[in-house]
Order: sequence, then C-alpha cells, then structure tokens
Amino acid sequence: MSPMGGVFFDTPRFANSVPFFRFQRFGHGEVRTDSDHKLVVVMVGLPARGKSYIVKKLKRYLSWLGFQTKIFNVGDRRRLAGSADEYETAAEARGRLQRRERADDGREAPCSGCSSPGGSGDNDAAAQCAQCDTRHSSAFFDPDNKKAKQIREQVALEVFEDLLRWLQAGGQIAIHDATNSTIERRQALISRLKSETDVNLMFVESICNDRDIINRNIKLKTHSPDYVGIDPDAAEADFRARLRNYERAYRTIGAAEERLDVQYCKIIDVGKKVIAYNIQGFLESQVVFYLMNMNLEPRVIYITRHGESEDNAAGRIGGDASLSAGGEQYARALARFIDRRRLDFAVEVEEYNRQVAQSLCSTASSTPGTCSEAESAGAHSTAADALRLEQSLLSRRVQPGFEVWTSMLKRTMETAEYFDPHIYRVKNIKSLNEIYAGKCEGMTYQEIARDFPEEFEARQLDKFYYRYPGIGGESYADVVLRLQQVIVELERIRHSVLLVTHRAMARTLLAYFMDIPTTHMPDMELPLGYVYACEPRPFGNHLRVWRYVPHLDDFEEIDAAAALRIRYPQTLPSSTSAPPLPSPAETAYSARN
Repeated sequence: MSPMGGVFFDTPRFANSVPFFRFQRFGHGEVRTDSDHKLVVVMVGLPARGKSYIVKKLKRYLSWLGFQTKIFNVGDRRRLAGSADEYETAAEARGRLQRRERADDGREAPCSGCSSPGGSGDNDAAAQCAQCDTRHSSAFFDPDNKKAKQIREQVALEVFEDLLRWLQAGGQIAIHDATNSTIERRQALISRLKSETDVNLMFVESICNDRDIINRNIKLKTHSPDYVGIDPDAAEADFRARLRNYERAYRTIGAAEERLDVQYCKIIDVGKKVIAYNIQGFLESQVVFYLMNMNLEPRVIYITRHGESEDNAAGRIGGDASLSAGGEQYARALARFIDRRRLDFAVEVEEYNRQVAQSLCSTASSTPGTCSEAESAGAHSTAADALRLEQSLLSRRVQPGFEVWTSMLKRTMETAEYFDPHIYRVKNIKSLNEIYAGKCEGMTYQEIARDFPEEFEARQLDKFYYRYPGIGGESYADVVLRLQQVIVELERIRHSVLLVTHRAMARTLLAYFMDIPTTHMPDMELPLGYVYACEPRPFGNHLRVWRYVPHLDDFEEIDAAAALRIRYPQTLPSSTSAPPLPSPAETAYSARN
C-alpha cells in the first residue's frame, strides 16, 4: 500500500460525452462518418466469472474512442425490487413498513441478517431491518422459486427498456450487465429488440474454468452491496449457495442463438480463448478486437513526460530539440527510480499472492462445489486442490521483461538512455510522437496568437477537436486514433512498461486509464517531472503519482487525486489583449514543484 494511499478513478462522473466517431469536427467544419448505428451489448455468464471486470474495461475503452457508452446494471435495480410495492403483496408491504417504523423508533432487536439495530428479535428469517429489505439471500435465486424468478425476469426487462430509451435519446452503445444465463431470458431480449430499427444486438459471454480466479472473485463478491454489514464467512457461504442455484439453470450460448443468427463472442478464462460468431458490424468488431487482448497479470503502466528540453526552456511547442542540463539530470534520476520501483513491485505482488493463497486455501479445503459441472467437470475441492491452489498463486511473479517505450523524437530517446539494456528493452514508437502542430511547430503560444490569431482563438474554444493548420497538423481526436493500437498493446502485454512521451500523449493515455472524458483531456495539468503509475486491478485502475524534486535529485510520492488536476479554460481574452502564456508547470519543472 502506498504511503499516500493512491486513488481509484472508475466513477460515473468520468464519462465521455462527445462521440467524435459519429460527428468528428476538424477545424471549423464537420465530417459525418458511417458509425451512426447503435449497439446493445448483452452480457452472459455465471456470477464471479469476471463480467463486471469486462464491462468496466469495455465501457472505458469505447468511451475513450468517442462512442457514447453506458452500463445498465440489473443487479442495482434488483436490489431495489424487494422494497418496491409493485413486487409485494399488500401484507408484505405493510409488514415491511411496520418493521421500518420500529427500527426508526429504536424498538427493534439486532437484525438477524446484518446484526445491526432493527431486527425483530425472533427467529423469523424474514424479520430483518429496513436496510436488509433490499437484500436477497441465495433462496431468491433458486430457479424453483417462481415468485422470485418472475421478479428477476421483470427487473431484467425493465432495465432493458431503460437501455432502449437511452439509445433513442442519443446514446450509441448500451451494455446490459446481468447474468442472462438462461435461453428463455436471452430469447426475450432478442424478441424485444426486433421492433427497434438501426439497433444491433451482440452477446458477450464470460466463461471461467480457472478455479483460482473464481475463488478470488467470490472473495471480492462478499464486499458487494448485497453483503454490507454481513459477516464475511456468512456472506461467502450465501454467495456460494446463490452460485449453485445459478448453475442449475445456466445454459451457455449456442445453437439456440445461432438459429436466430445472433452475433456473439465468448471470452474464456479472461481472453485465453475467444470464440466469435457472426460478427458483422463496425462497433461489434471493435468490441471483439479489444476483448481479445485482456489479461490479469500483475503489472504497472508508468507514464512520464521526457526531461526538460531546450525548447521547453524557451517556451516553444513541438520541434525535435535535445534535453537541457536539467533534462539530463531528470533522465538519470528516472532510471534509478524505475529500478527501485521494479523491485518493490515484485515484492508487493509476492506478498499479495501469499496472502490470497492463504485465504483461498482455507476456503478450497473446506468448501465443496466451487465450480459448476459445465465449467469444471469432475473438479473436487480437496486438500490436494488447496495445495495446488497455493502453489499456483505463489508461482505468479512479475514477468522478468520490463520495457521502456519512447517516441521517435530526440528528447524522449535521450531520456531513456540511462536504462540498463540488459534489464530493460527500449522501443522507439512513432505513434508516441507529440501532437504535430503543423505551421505552429517551434513557435511560442505568444507567437501563435500574434501570427495566427484566428487559429489561436479556435483552439481556445475547442482544444479537443481543433486541428493545427498546415500539412500534417493534428487534433487531440487524431491523437486518440493513432494511440488506439498502443492502448490495445498495453492491454495485451503481461509485464510492466514505462512510457516516456509528451504532454498531449500523456494526457490521452491517462484519460484512457483513468476514464477521464475527452472533453477534459486537453485541460489536464501534467507538468514535466511527474511519474504516473497505473496498476490494473479488478475494480478499476489504481493510480499513484511521484514528483521529481531537483534539489534532492530523487522522487517523492504525492497525493494522486491532487496531482491529476484539470485546468478549466478561462474566459477567452479579446483580440487586443495580450494572450495568456502557458504556466511554468507546462514547460519546465522547478524546485518548488
């Protein structure tokens, strides 16, 4: 754990809002592309098989590409179903309200479900506190429980209707996040979509045969909203019972869907095997291509700007200048810092795997039936399985390879010169070159405002879509497109990597990993002298930030949330006033940083 604690960014407030694939603005005009059709992605699979992990990553990727994408989670709606009057008899509703009133008056004994004040004090399992009224035990997921099954199906269809309304209002890609594990449920969704025009359907099924991953996911599930305040062991036992109920009714995608000519993709063991069927559309192909490149190996993606260049010191943009004396100092310190972090991370991973192995071994040796017959036929949890599990987890180490990627410009390649070639493989990648400023290359912002006042004003009004004038001039939208392959490669590789790049590139990369909207991307403050470390984890990317301190010639960790700032543009100055110059933090680091 970092001393500053790090920070996660995986929240609804970071959601893209402007799909540049659909309407891509270049300069002062608009170009309409052929990606105007809409897509519904319906998830399929048993609980604890990584569906939520896939959904969050897919949403983040598609949003970063510019598609309006939204997740519609059936579980969130289902948790409200137990307290909604339309799902209750009148007697049940009165009983629930009476229990809530007694809980408010403090006249209830501890709840049998969560041990909090508000229970009835008797042995009636249904007499729980008001908070527990929104929870569902494993019995709710019993396929023989007709009333509960009716509620589950109704909730799933209601969420699907919400999804369709959002698409009709202007959305582009909607993800139906649920188990959808029966043929009947999937056929109901297919039938409902037949009446919608220009909306394509695609199923994505997550299948996992890796018992280590399943058991780790089950541990994570005990922290879900269904089990707030519940003893972890009781929560795990209930979730495993729920899982067995799902396994009884589960049917994988197959002939029934193929007869209806439905598009689908199966992701097996987090991308080790991928089956794609009848994939036809552009958006669908983007989804499959991305999902083929996932992995769960522990690794860190380090992102930093190059050391200070001679052009940075002069306040000039673009160009291909060499490092200044301060930039050389940063390059040497960066190599030392990454050496330490590489070793520290290996120790952190080993310790984490040891803790997980110890936790899961006790579960594996005492809890039978952790995998379904369909997914792991003949598997039995025994003492031998527990030993195998421990050995498997402890054998997972950081991959020996550690790569350093730079652009093809001198200032990044010179920043990487101090890395030991026997340990680090250095790659020079043209796609990481700085955004090309066309006619404005090598100019200061003051010179641009003086010589190209209309261009300067246009850029201030819309930095993301604005394209620099002249042959080869680029916009941030162009940068996203050329970094698409870099992102997919970063998702594919199984070892850590350091990207030594430029300000626009660092902004674009961090916007992807931290799920920051493209509209905010050009206004992210990313000074020279900072290292941003993104570690992929089950519920999002974990960010840590270090800042170079010149007088110490070393790095110090700082608060990640404070470091990743967005500087919103000020009121555009009049044409007669002096244009604002970039802050010192944009061009060089100083001792006070």
